[in-house]
Amino acid sequence: MPNTALRLAAATPPSDAEEVPQARRITLPGLATITAVAAVLYVGQAVFLPLAIAVLLTFALSPLVNRIRRRGVPLTASVLLVVFLAFTLIGAFSLVVASQLSTLARNLPEFQANIITKLEGLQAEGDRHGIIGRVTGMVTAINAEISTALPGDTTAETADRKPLKVEVVEPQSPVAMLQDLVLPLVSPIATTGLVIVVVVFMLLEREELRDRFIRLIGSNDLHRTTQVLEDAGSRVASYLLIQLLVNIIYALPIGIGLWLIGVPNALLWGLLTLVLRFVPYIGSILSAAFPLFLAFAVSPEWSALLWTAALFIAVELITSNVIEPWLYGSRTGVSPLAIIVSAIFWTWIWGPLGLVLSTPLTVCLVVLGRHIPQFELFDILFGDEPVLAPHARLYQRWLAGDAIEATFRAEEALEQDWLADYYRDVGLPALMMAQADWSRGVLSGEQEVRLARVAMTMIGDLHVVIDEELDEARAETEPLPAEGRRILCIGGRSALDDVSAAMLAQALAAEGADARHHPHSDLSPARLQALDPGAQDCVILCFLDPAPSRASLLHVRRLKRAHPRLRVGVVLWQMPDTTPSPEAGWRIIEKVDPAKLREAEEIGADFVATAMEPAVAGAVSQEEARALPETARARSRPRNRKISVGIPDVSAEGASHGP
Repeated sequence: MPNTALRLAAATPPSDAEEVPQARRITLPGLATITAVAAVLYVGQAVFLPLAIAVLLTFALSPLVNRIRRRGVPLTASVLLVVFLAFTLIGAFSLVVASQLSTLARNLPEFQANIITKLEGLQAEGDRHGIIGRVTGMVTAINAEISTALPGDTTAETADRKPLKVEVVEPQSPVAMLQDLVLPLVSPIATTGLVIVVVVFMLLEREELRDRFIRLIGSNDLHRTTQVLEDAGSRVASYLLIQLLVNIIYALPIGIGLWLIGVPNALLWGLLTLVLRFVPYIGSILSAAFPLFLAFAVSPEWSALLWTAALFIAVELITSNVIEPWLYGSRTGVSPLAIIVSAIFWTWIWGPLGLVLSTPLTVCLVVLGRHIPQFELFDILFGDEPVLAPHARLYQRWLAGDAIEATFRAEEALEQDWLADYYRDVGLPALMMAQADWSRGVLSGEQEVRLARVAMTMIGDLHVVIDEELDEARAETEPLPAEGRRILCIGGRSALDDVSAAMLAQALAAEGADARHHPHSDLSPARLQALDPGAQDCVILCFLDPAPSRASLLHVRRLKRAHPRLRVGVVLWQMPDTTPSPEAGWRIIEKVDPAKLREAEEIGADFVATAMEPAVAGAVSQEEARALPETARARSRPRNRKISVGIPDVSAEGASHGP
């Protein structure tokens, strides 16, 4: 299975010919820029908030304008029709909400007696000095304070209270009074009118605005800029429209249910529920708070409160677990934590409207960060895609000594992948990152030992997967290629090599082989003899070093000399070719030296592999073991020295001399 992760870390720095982009880090100028932009948005709220609302409405209304234009309606008529319908619905919604609020305000005093009756009943049943008694006393005290402030209160208790402060108010001029009355009414109307005008012109000038945005962001990369516009538009429009549909489906049963229960102004609470659910996470809680309070106050009985709570719980469960997963064909691309953080930020910047706009605005920032390098910070901080590749995340967990999470992530991946594929795409690349860091000197010996211990713990926890895969394979009545083969996997020269040998042994065991793994320390002559290699069908030496020393490879010759019929293989692990190219600041893992592959074959290895599939194929092969090459046998024989035994050298000259 192809690995969609990114290739990280490196054993050696890249050559001058290799162009590796610089790492994008959060710098002080970048933080200063973000702070300055936030300050400008805060100070210029009156300008930027209507523009933000207009932009989001433009995203939401653009698909409807396009549909009307496909029917042959001119652009101007399509835009005016859509904007008129949209803002007519918004205006009608606002009028209904305002009228319902006015009715509710007039009816609130009628609920006071019911609230006091319930609290007194709770107090009579419970301890007067308990929590219920304290709450009842607090409500009574508040009610008494409110009563004393009402005009016409001539009770005897008010005579003993402290006199109220008197403030002398100078009469206002007619102009000032007119400003106080007119400006609060004109300001929302002016803002609404500004939003309508901006939406109309944005819909009419979409093509022109698109071209200007492309010129501003980068006309040299039209493909990327066009992708940004399409992605941002589709994500925001789909989010707003689908969220509106979900909210309507949520609000309809709420409004009807509250009307049947008898909660006053059920239409108001249904409409407010439709709007408040645009607020992430807390919208449903806010929409339920007011109806629950009214259900508590509307009658002296408790049935209305219980039915209202059950209604909201049932509708929320059905919507969250059935409706939303069914309607949302794609996610917004923003992580859940980012939605909460963005809600806090935009509420601080623009108040309640910022809370409603927080999710679509953050979606736009994430889309920019996903396609434009200058904004990559937003994609890293707020995006829902993992920023670390699976093998990089596994390596990080090993470094942290967290075997529990490493095993959990592996088990999660193994729900879809085979064990051998997981080791090929995640486990072995993580080990190669560790080997690269060790070769560069950034991984100490102590860290290497601890990492290997944690990785071995994870591998031991995954041993149960072998039986599951064997049972699944046997249920399909397919012959296991390694059934009955006895294979010994040994680490080449380090603790990391030992871990790779354990992974290969488990992959072979999942194919039906009787595979065992041993550390590199067992390659010493005394320990190796105790392993009885002659009883094995194959012995495999595993190396993570892309260029192991000749002395490490000579173990092959020693095994072949002692057991001529034994197949001996060498695996020099290499990063899979399916791994995409590295991102900024990450170096490429060094490739295996082809000369080392030839050297292992010349020494006498029966097969040499660099990946999981050829390693398994070579281990389970039924071929006969190769004989040691002639050069290898010649070098393995001890050289005889010509030693003089003391016989005098009688030469012709010496023979002519007599006694």
